[in-house]
Amino acid sequence: MAIINNQFKIGQVAKLTGLSVKSIRYYHDIGLVQGKRNEAGYRLYSDADINSLNFIHQCRDLGFSLEHCQHLLSLNNNQQRQAENVRQLAIEHLAEVNQKITKLEKLKRDLEQMIGHCQGGKQSKCAILDGINKA
Repeated sequence: MAIINNQFKIGQVAKLTGLSVKSIRYYHDIGLVQGKRNEAGYRLYSDADINSLNFIHQCRDLGFSLEHCQHLLSLNNNQQRQAENVRQLAIEHLAEVNQKITKLEKLKRDLEQMIGHCQGGKQSKCAILDGINKA
């Protein structure tokens, strides 16, 4: 991989971080990271930018919103941070995850029930469509 003044082109950054070029551009456009442009107009990213992108990638894998990713990145870069702020954000996110799990469990039960009532076959009556229409 060619390094220009310890700066990486966006394709190289994508390989290093596992993010798509499109995601990196988006994160750049919304200000999560700010690569610099060279004379040819290419975006160049530093080691610090790559670290930030890896951090964001991990946050997204944990299901944090982009807003929360930005807040966590800010806290990560702030040596004066208070761990309680990070903890509270994680507690709030866990509550959201638990709400989603509850909804998904209900969805699973509803689908299983509809599928269980559906006889399939060639008749036009369908318990699944009836269930959807009742919802």
